[in-house]
Amino acid sequence: MKFVTTSLLLATLALGACSSLSYDDPDKVETLTIDFGSTDLQELAGHMVQSLVTSQSLNYIQKSGDDKRIILFVGGVNNRTSEHIDTTGITDSIKVPLLQSGKFRLATSKQGQDELAEQVRFQQGEGRVDPAQAKAFGMQVGADVILYGNLRSIEKAKGRNLEDLGYKKDDVWYQFTLEAVNIATGEVIWADQKELRKTKKTGIFGK
Repeated sequence: MKFVTTSLLLATLALGACSSLSYDDPDKVETLTIDFGSTDLQELAGHMVQSLVTSQSLNYIQKSGDDKRIILFVGGVNNRTSEHIDTTGITDSIKVPLLQSGKFRLATSKQGQDELAEQVRFQQGEGRVDPAQAKAFGMQVGADVILYGNLRSIEKAKGRNLEDLGYKKDDVWYQFTLEAVNIATGEVIWADQKELRKTKKTGIFGK
């Protein structure tokens, strides 16, 4: 009997020491921790994309030429939470569907501008590019509207107590605001916000 118990214990420890790796659905709701995660990013970005694409207030900028689509520059999102969040993931998840919608044209990002400037300087100054094909500064499109925003959070925690049967409770609330400003006039022509709340209950033996 002692041998059987020892064998079962060793088998359990061996299984616990094993590692596994598998792919999963990237759209699956992620609830591993209470921290900001992929589901939160998708929820926030998806809401803003839908709001921007369907907004009537972005249809009234006067533009010359045949192409009346707004040229949009997607600026930054300030991370005002206590977490380390790469907010470029949010802006990237907004830019791609906006461009695919066909309603907007996009001016390149700050990263793109830096890359573009380096390439133009190379074409103009290295003498290795056909002058007839070399690109120059001063021909890039100018954005009509700039998009920027803020991500905030409020975190609350309640320690274990008899009232909650020994459970510890954590709560985090996120607020994502985004606004579009007419660069020529400085007027805010569109704004929206999306809120998320996440709660976590930890039992007696949890951390």
